[in-house]
Amino acid sequence: MAKPDTDQQFKDVMAECRELFAKKLHDYGASWRILRPSSLTDQLFIKAKRVRSLEILGESMVGEGIRPEFVALVNYGIVGLIQIELGFADTVDMTVEAALALYDARARQAFELMTKKNHDYGEAWRDMRVSSYTDLILTKIERVKELEDIAGEALVSEGIDANYLDIINYAVFGVIRLSENNPKS
Repeated sequence: MAKPDTDQQFKDVMAECRELFAKKLHDYGASWRILRPSSLTDQLFIKAKRVRSLEILGESMVGEGIRPEFVALVNYGIVGLIQIELGFADTVDMTVEAALALYDARARQAFELMTKKNHDYGEAWRDMRVSSYTDLILTKIERVKELEDIAGEALVSEGIDANYLDIINYAVFGVIRLSENNPKS
């Protein structure tokens, strides 16, 4: 069996996430621009908690599974990176084109980080359980909450942006692994 092409799988998942992001931009515009950092963190939290709940309970009462939640975590993680860069706004203040350009820049940033870490860690993520990605994402969210509470003034830790990038990458890994385990998902 041929070794999976991680770079291509990552790009494919990011293309899927971007397509959904673009559709939501069509429907809602860049309404996420009004989200303050704490609200965005809470949105990430509820998505990750839902994944964990579905993993534990094994069923969904609203009919959506784990995979769409990982996609949402990718997109909200990218929104978080954009909001860190621009700050929040009181009204929608950007075009669809500008939002997509910012999305693409942050997606590239996540891809570049993944390739570096994948090199150093030897694709260890492929041997992890999907539920571990969920727990690591929840841990990263808790770290973001703590960093928000101290206004980002970390003494030795990575910043909020690094945690968002890790959330994005773990969520992409989740989509890849779920797709490999269930190609129809």
